Amino acid sequence: MEQEKREIVLDVEEVPKVSQWITLSLQHLFAMFGATVLVPFLVGLSPGVALVSSGLGTLTYLLITKGQIPAYLGSSFAFIAPIIAAKALGGPEAAMFGCFLAGLVYGVVALLIKKVGLRWLMNLLPPVVVGPVIIVIGLGLAGTAVNMAMYENPGAPADQLVYSSTHFMVALITLGVTIVCSIFMKGFMKLIPILIGIMAGYCTGLAVGIVDLSGVKEAAWFQMPEFLIPYVTYEPIISWEVGLVMVPVAIVTLAEHIGHQLVLSKVVGRNFIQKPGLHRSILGDGAGIVIGSFIGGPPLTSYGENIGVLAITRAFSVYVIGGAAVTAISFGFIGKISALISSIPSAVMGGISILLFGIIASSGLRMLIDNKVDFGKNRNLIIASVILVIGVGGAFVKLSEAVSLSGMALAAIVGVILNLVLPGKEVVKDLFEQEKELNRSA
Repeated sequence: MEQEKREIVLDVEEVPKVSQWITLSLQHLFAMFGATVLVPFLVGLSPGVALVSSGLGTLTYLLITKGQIPAYLGSSFAFIAPIIAAKALGGPEAAMFGCFLAGLVYGVVALLIKKVGLRWLMNLLPPVVVGPVIIVIGLGLAGTAVNMAMYENPGAPADQLVYSSTHFMVALITLGVTIVCSIFMKGFMKLIPILIGIMAGYCTGLAVGIVDLSGVKEAAWFQMPEFLIPYVTYEPIISWEVGLVMVPVAIVTLAEHIGHQLVLSKVVGRNFIQKPGLHRSILGDGAGIVIGSFIGGPPLTSYGENIGVLAITRAFSVYVIGGAAVTAISFGFIGKISALISSIPSAVMGGISILLFGIIASSGLRMLIDNKVDFGKNRNLIIASVILVIGVGGAFVKLSEAVSLSGMALAAIVGVILNLVLPGKEVVKDLFEQEKELNRSA
């Protein structure tokens, strides 16, 4: 531990020099940028609002965690399919109501953890449930990624799709560059393969003539983002059907949050589960989601890319994270940047999405492997199998004419129920063992 202390460039509470501050904050901005703007691009929300939401959410998170956890919050991929489903039910206004509910779930869970501890959550959502649900999230988006990569008009009905070899070529080049950067790049460059891939794909798109820059020319340098503010720009749509789509996802992403906190604790060398406490980090994440829902931004989550930046730079200062957040907010008000993001061809985003959505599915598989889930046991095999088929197959239960449970939301609920009722349930100890290790190292 003493050696680790000596290696720290900036500790959590240290204020960096101005030049160091700017450089380190920009690194975090670049690390989160590609993925954060990809989510609003895919679901039809404003990239500028997503940047503002990301920055405000991160600053709120730092405030709630008492400036003790250097984590950056960006757009969550787990909510892509639910937001699309919510928009189909009632437009972006309904999606914002769903995002608001997701944030409330985080708040309720944070209060419960504060009062009764964490074990109940880990027993409710063990790896045998969460892993297959994450796989479903990734595979459920596979069709969206392929359509964006292959067709000129990916949003059109199936019988009106127009195949384009040019678009597919651009998508494959984007995918190839991203893969090469992920495997062969070193240091910080290895942490921004998405951004590099998007830049390479965009340049290729310019060369083959599928990029429209007219919007960039017309956009003002300073431009108010297209905020969606309840009772100001729209009348809120309260739909419990949307709640049934979004809330199960929020429950599952809590497991992702816990995983990130454990990794971050190991990187920084502090036990964030204990101090300032997991309840504070979950509350901070939920507060960021609620703030985003009031301005039209997607739900947020801590980013593995930014944790990677911390690991490489050994600069853990929350002031650096705050600087990245302030810069992201300012970028949201630069019209040229928002217009430039909007001009990215769908083929480029399709190429990136083929990899990213596959990584989501693979991370679910990795969770099962890391936690040594034994599929020799019929109980585990049954739970995972039912979740996968219900989620990927698109099963739904119609509760009324207006309300139904479908796809991933239904799969998550069925998985939780099966885990609770089937005999032979094991108490999850993995998190607590890691917590003890962190305590010993601290």
